[in-house]
Order: sequence, then C-alpha cells, then structure tokens
Amino acid sequence: MTTITLVRGDITRVSADAIVNAANSSLLGGGGVDGAIHRRGGPAILEECRRLRASRYGRGLPTGRAVATTAGNLDARWVIHTVGPVHSAEEDRPELLASCYRESLRVADELGARTVAFPAISTGVYRWPMDDAARIAVDTVRSTPTRVEEVSFVLFDDRAYDAFARRTG
Repeated sequence: MTTITLVRGDITRVSADAIVNAANSSLLGGGGVDGAIHRRGGPAILEECRRLRASRYGRGLPTGRAVATTAGNLDARWVIHTVGPVHSAEEDRPELLASCYRESLRVADELGARTVAFPAISTGVYRWPMDDAARIAVDTVRSTPTRVEEVSFVLFDDRAYDAFARRTG
C-alpha cells in the first residue's frame, strides 16, 4: 500500500526518486511549478524536453498524459511531466485531472521509482478549485495500483496544504 504524506513547501527542494512537474503541453517550461522546476533543475531538463518534442511529441504532450526526463540538478532521479486540464464550468474534466496522477504513477512504475512528489496539479493558472483538486488527487492516488511506496503532495501554501489535509486526515 502506498503511503501518502503532505509537505508544506517548495517542490524543487524535496528529495524523491521522481518529482512530478505540472507542465504545459509544450514541455519547454513556463510559469509556476513548471518554471521553478526548469530553473532549479537546469538546462538538462529542457534539453531532454526538446528531444521529446522533436521525436514523439511534435504537437506537445496531450492533457492527462505523462512523460519522464532527467531531473538535472534537482534532488531526484527523474522529473515526470504531466499536463493538467484547465478548469471549466462548462466541460466535465475531472477525469483528465485524475489521468495526470494515474499516468504519472504508471511512468513512475516503469522507471522503478519508489518515492514520488506531486504538486497540486492544475490549481494555479489553470484555476482548478483547490478542494476539488485535492479530492481528485488523493482519491486517484489511493485507488491506483502502483509499486510506488510513498507519494508526497508538496503544497506551496497553507490553503493547498489544508485542502489536502482534509482529504487525507
């Protein structure tokens, strides 16, 4: 069974086999968690992302999918990039958000990762409501068969931490 822990802090400062990046589909960096991971991880991550774009993902990584690269200068072996959905009141997208967590765990299993650190995917500029994002994240991790031993949700602020604590407590 996978242990779930909560960490209040900066995902670029944690130690894990794999750190999940809330990437944009270009895989070439951006704002928020994505920009922070690229900045702290250094140019090796961007180089591998460019190779992925030149080969398998010419049109970008589809929403809900995941792919791994080196972790560069981060305290991890890999970065697993996943593209979360933009929240919409008109479209039913929770399955796409759940897919980010399932696909990231699938990639982690393929890599042999035993510890994985997740941010709160889609809760920044993609505007997913925090309580709903926490519900989807925690329920999906709990229900997904995986060999990952520990999943950490690394949450940047008290609002995110409290929302995830309500789901795990």
